[in-house]
Amino acid sequence: MVNHVAALRPMLHGLMKMAGVKPYTVEIEPGTVMNFWVPLETLKKKSTKKGDKPVVVLVHGFFSDGIVTWPFQVVALTKKYSCLVAGLRKLGVERCTVVGFSYGGLVAFKMAELHADLVEAVVVSGSVIEMTDSIRDTMLQNLGYSSFSEMLLPTSVKGLKALLSAGAQKKLWFPDRLHKDFLEVMFTNRKERGELLEGLVISNKDTKVPNFPQKIHLLWGENDQIFNLELAQNMKRQLRENASFQGILKAGHLVHLERPCVYNRCLKQFLASLHANKAQK
Repeated sequence: MVNHVAALRPMLHGLMKMAGVKPYTVEIEPGTVMNFWVPLETLKKKSTKKGDKPVVVLVHGFFSDGIVTWPFQVVALTKKYSCLVAGLRKLGVERCTVVGFSYGGLVAFKMAELHADLVEAVVVSGSVIEMTDSIRDTMLQNLGYSSFSEMLLPTSVKGLKALLSAGAQKKLWFPDRLHKDFLEVMFTNRKERGELLEGLVISNKDTKVPNFPQKIHLLWGENDQIFNLELAQNMKRQLRENASFQGILKAGHLVHLERPCVYNRCLKQFLASLHANKAQK
């Protein structure tokens, strides 16, 4: 029987290629590779110099991949903006704005902390600076889960439906067959991914908010049940004057998929303000 999610992939790949990006594999070190979707012009030049289009790096969340997470944003951004750290450097990227969703937000914050020379700004949706044990415990309690693996690595249609229900502001309806296909395609390497989830969590006593030099924009679905509005606003206060916050009505954790036009408009406004400020200096 045809797996409908797998069958959709060629269409999504075609959409990406029409937008001017193509899949590209970078060997970070022997035996370790990273998959990117990269603008054709970046591949032709293999470097980004002053005066080129600004580079925007979209980092997807935990339970999906790049072409499922970011299709609306790729189409919206590729007309103006071209394209983790070792891979970007091998692609010739010298400076970039990192846009992270959920797990990708954790990656974006860590990239900004450790590689200020590469990351000039960060946009984060539905994430935290670091996943502390108290944030994890509160989240799991609120949503009725006993562990991250139970929540983010569902093994049944019922479990996947519960995860999607927590992620979306509106109830999403798909036939059970599509849920089964999604489980089969998107939830591979369960053991390794479970270990990754456990490794994300740090003790409260070990957490410290870094002094980020970058501009950080928190772009949030106001009905996010996973990382709620209060958490986002507390994070803005912790990040102080370098952070800005923007809420999007009628959207949950999956804000970039539920309200893509509004999300893209907000994202492009922030990116435009960055480069307007640079031009004034």
